Amino acid sequence: MPDPQTHERTDLVQPNAANRYEVTAKDLPVCCPLPGMYLWNSHPRVYLPVHETGSMICPYCGATYVLKDDDRLAVEIGGHREWK
Repeated sequence: MPDPQTHERTDLVQPNAANRYEVTAKDLPVCCPLPGMYLWNSHPRVYLPVHETGSMICPYCGATYVLKDDDRLAVEIGGHREWK
């Protein structure tokens, strides 16, 4: 059985291969690198509060994460959106 963090796995994708990732409220909390990405050749996992502003740039790799609107999962509270 291959080491779960090595390049021998075929079910993982290259970390930060794209410059922009769209995520939904179902993906919260969002971390970079995302689950399903290689970790052995990436930066330390960092959690990004995309729910606060709708988008966030990873301080390590510069990848942008954008929260796609999903009105079924959001409610308006005090003039800003909160996720259920």
